[in-house]
Amino acid sequence: MKFIIGQISHETNTFAVDKTTKHTFQLWEWKSGQEIIDSHRRVRDYLGGMIDRAEELNIEIIPTLSAMAYPSGLITQETYKELKEELIQRIINEEADAICLNLHGAGVVEGIEDMEGDLLCEVRKVVGYSIPIICTLDLHANLTETMVKEADALLGVNFYPHIDSYERGNEAIDIAVKIVKKEIKPVMSMKKLPLIIPTSTSNLSPVKDINQICWNWEAQPVVIDCTFFHGFPYTDTSINGVSVLTITNNNCDLANQITKDVSQKVWEMREHFFLDIPSPREGIEQALAFNGYPVVINETSDNPGGGTPGDGTYLLEAMLSMNLEKACFGYVFDQEVALAAHKAGVGSFIEVELGGKTDSLHGKPLQIIAYVKSVTDGQFTQSSPMWGGLQVNLGKSARLQVNGVDIIVCSVKSQVLDEQIFLLHGIDVSTYKIVALKSSQHFRAAFEPISKKIITVDSPGLTTMDFTSFKYKNIQRPVYPIDEVKNAAAGLPTA
Repeated sequence: MKFIIGQISHETNTFAVDKTTKHTFQLWEWKSGQEIIDSHRRVRDYLGGMIDRAEELNIEIIPTLSAMAYPSGLITQETYKELKEELIQRIINEEADAICLNLHGAGVVEGIEDMEGDLLCEVRKVVGYSIPIICTLDLHANLTETMVKEADALLGVNFYPHIDSYERGNEAIDIAVKIVKKEIKPVMSMKKLPLIIPTSTSNLSPVKDINQICWNWEAQPVVIDCTFFHGFPYTDTSINGVSVLTITNNNCDLANQITKDVSQKVWEMREHFFLDIPSPREGIEQALAFNGYPVVINETSDNPGGGTPGDGTYLLEAMLSMNLEKACFGYVFDQEVALAAHKAGVGSFIEVELGGKTDSLHGKPLQIIAYVKSVTDGQFTQSSPMWGGLQVNLGKSARLQVNGVDIIVCSVKSQVLDEQIFLLHGIDVSTYKIVALKSSQHFRAAFEPISKKIITVDSPGLTTMDFTSFKYKNIQRPVYPIDEVKNAAAGLPTA
């Protein structure tokens, strides 16, 4: 057998001011051919799972295009056109038994709110409907009927942090093999709910409970997959929202029954997704009152993994104003300050404006005089259970010290997934009382085992959990929690 593989992945925050261009993709990945296999083999991500399983089964792999950009604003038409054309050209002349693609599910292009649906339509135009297309998706995908129609199977991760990306890649290959051998005929049933939810970790309720319901259904031999898709709430599109997708082996009635059942459970639990989140100062006070360390404080409102600038200052400003000792912050995206630290050198003092350079929403620049403790190239191998083995390059980076707070500054925007960026700069997080970072949930995969407590804080930002702060114009209304929504409006039983 011969399988085509590829990836075009982007989570688009339509409220972000920065447009996503080819350069944005190239900062992270724009590779083709053998480069893809060399970069992802034995890496615990979607493509790594596809490659390793295909090689294990002696399936010939045809790598096409792998393009992934860090979450940011709308993808420009020019960039998408080039992405689409390159993928299509690399597919069009190949003869293969199946196509396995990793797509995010929340990509938005200027003038196209369903990038993945549009992309699958274009692929179908050149390969037809006789060849199966299996796609892996992020659980923050905003699913559409077009995606369901054009793909044979859509496989979402179940966990957040996405520690099962590799397994979904494995599964994509396994399902493709069974389709080619005519052992299964997948049918899909999707239900969209008038509901948007904040980023919610999967090892706690209610996500933990809903996943278990899905897995109970998956125990039936005829059920191929059942996934609760959280959706990505920071996209102002008509397709935004929570959904449930069930795949069975040629049993439409059962697929519809399962999707309806799980959707009902999600709807009944909707209020449990919304928690009271402390402000940065309140979170720090809670950390100081806790007897133990390290306490991790994550700034969910400026999570670069959701398309924010990564240079917000609300949490760091509170830390500096409270005269903390044995506290560290990882990290602020500020290329200008990182370069200044490199130029001054270790052992120097620099007077700079740190952060707050992208917009005014995430806080103002901080006037600081800092001691340059170390400088690095920002390169390391990711060790997190999520996408472990990935090579990361955050550009010129530095560790600054302001009184009792160590601050890492980097030149490339990213959320913090593990302790490697701290270790690179000589910081052992296990010895600090407070470890602050920018992330919503992905950091948990690496930090839960090594921390005594985790405190999430919220403030104004593009990934705040306060949805009332966004001026939605295109989202389907009514939608909970912005509006009151009755059961009948959700397409669910009223009793």
